[in-house]
Amino acid sequence: MSDALIQGYARALFEIARAEGTLDEVEDELFRFARSYESSDELRTALTDEQIPAERRQAIIDDLLGGKATATTTQLIGMVVGSGRSRDLPAIVDQLVSRASGAKMLEVASVRTAVALTADQQARLKAALENATGKSLNLKAVVDPSVVGGVVAIIGDDVIDDSVRTRIDQLKSRL
Repeated sequence: MSDALIQGYARALFEIARAEGTLDEVEDELFRFARSYESSDELRTALTDEQIPAERRQAIIDDLLGGKATATTTQLIGMVVGSGRSRDLPAIVDQLVSRASGAKMLEVASVRTAVALTADQQARLKAALENATGKSLNLKAVVDPSVVGGVVAIIGDDVIDDSVRTRIDQLKSRL
């Protein structure tokens, strides 16, 4: 999909969520769904298979998100999937997150950890990253078992990699 089309979808989703007054919540839910979509071959296949009727793909979304996400989030994901743009969902959501963060004068900090962080840990990590970068951040945390331990943070073009996986790789290269 072209960048202009991805931007168009992201802008539409952003405006819908903002108009409904649920931008922060929808942004977070879409971000988490996009990361789940990226990490699950089964989900990706189910939502991108043109042989599966659109109604069935919508039912999959409803089953996954029903009661766990806002109706707006469920409908927005359904709109993207229903229009045949499932493959582009992560890119669309990433653009929406950037747009929402920009509207709040924040920069996105995508953080990967091996285990889920508590709200307190997220707040402390956000404060530490803001102190280190001098930027106001919108922290988006994702659980990634391949990190093994520690944190990998991506803020714009900057990567802060303090993960056990990287340390192990560095030790291997030294030996």
